Amino acid sequence: MESVDRPRDRARGTALTGALTGVLTVLTTVDSAEVARELARDAVEARLAACAQISGPVTSVYRWKDELRSGQEWQVLLKTTEAAYPALEAALIAAHPYDTPEVIATPVVRGSADYLAWVAAEVTAG
Repeated sequence: MESVDRPRDRARGTALTGALTGVLTVLTTVDSAEVARELARDAVEARLAACAQISGPVTSVYRWKDELRSGQEWQVLLKTTEAAYPALEAALIAAHPYDTPEVIATPVVRGSADYLAWVAAEVTAG
């Protein structure tokens, strides 16, 4: 019987499951495509993230300083490791144009073993 927190045999399957992946997806949003590209490029260049995808524009609705607001934003989704997260978070916050930037990390609980190994190999800073 196979444990849910052990890697699958490479000959049989492809997925790592459970908390052992050590990979996170990190989401932030900014107000322009240019800033999104800069954040993504800088994180990958510094090896704080293996890759990043930019989506947008998206419409965000939020309350800020007691006022209901709406506006266009671009989402940046980065793939990193738990070990590199503190350095990635610090870099994003330092370069971010917002007073209170959204930086949210979500653990990857399942994924292709080859892809997760690639992420771990690419992320060397932190």
